[in-house]
Amino acid sequence: MTPLGLYEPGTSLLHRTPAGPSLLALLVFAAGTVAVADPRLLAGACGLVALGFVVARIPWRRIRPLLRTLVLVLVLVGGIQWWLLGPERATVIALRLVAAIGAATLFTLTTRVDDLVSAVQRAMGPLRRFGVDPETVGLLVGLTIQSVGTLSGIAGQVRAAAKARGAGGSVTAFAVPFMVRTLRHADALGEALAARGWGDSGDSREDGQDGQDGTNDGRGDPGSRTTGSTSSAASAASAASADDPRAGSADGEARRPTGTP
Repeated sequence: MTPLGLYEPGTSLLHRTPAGPSLLALLVFAAGTVAVADPRLLAGACGLVALGFVVARIPWRRIRPLLRTLVLVLVLVGGIQWWLLGPERATVIALRLVAAIGAATLFTLTTRVDDLVSAVQRAMGPLRRFGVDPETVGLLVGLTIQSVGTLSGIAGQVRAAAKARGAGGSVTAFAVPFMVRTLRHADALGEALAARGWGDSGDSREDGQDGQDGTNDGRGDPGSRTTGSTSSAASAASAASADDPRAGSADGEARRPTGTP
């Protein structure tokens, strides 16, 4: 299972750093890896990321899946680039990918989704006058991170169930149950969001009108809505990420009728 999107509790300096500065540092770091073409500097960037994992005291069980992912990326992408562009260019591209993926993973392991959503909403606040909805942007960011971890978990469960049936090498035995459970997860996520008032443009317009009319229910106030939407988005994502019980077992077991013991 990929560690992306799965927060690892801790008390290190990276865990205590606010989400806003951490996200800004990640963006600057990623931009730097793209701008630099010196393999030595990129190797140093990879070493800095590795040092970050040590400082954050990330357990080995969370690092092992990342290493498997990086090896796969290096073999596939690095091999193709080596063949097309030569060894020097392939080395630069591979080091860039390792540094960027490692830094992004470290960020998600040390930053809570709730804090990230709040930071994105605050950053997008000034763009509200241009028609940008900070709450929606924050919701999309939070759901994206949550969904990566959820889909990885579903894939792992389906693969384990296929192996238990002796069909570990069958593409159909993996693809069909994975697709069914993914669609059911999407359905559960949509229901969770609808239950919290997201996705209804009419409600959004009414909330804006309430704010203009000066009502006291807090829905029209941008600050109050930001705080409420953060918990709403996070709780909706968490509710759906728990995997819809209607999805059945990992091998795509059919849904049982209500009331069946």
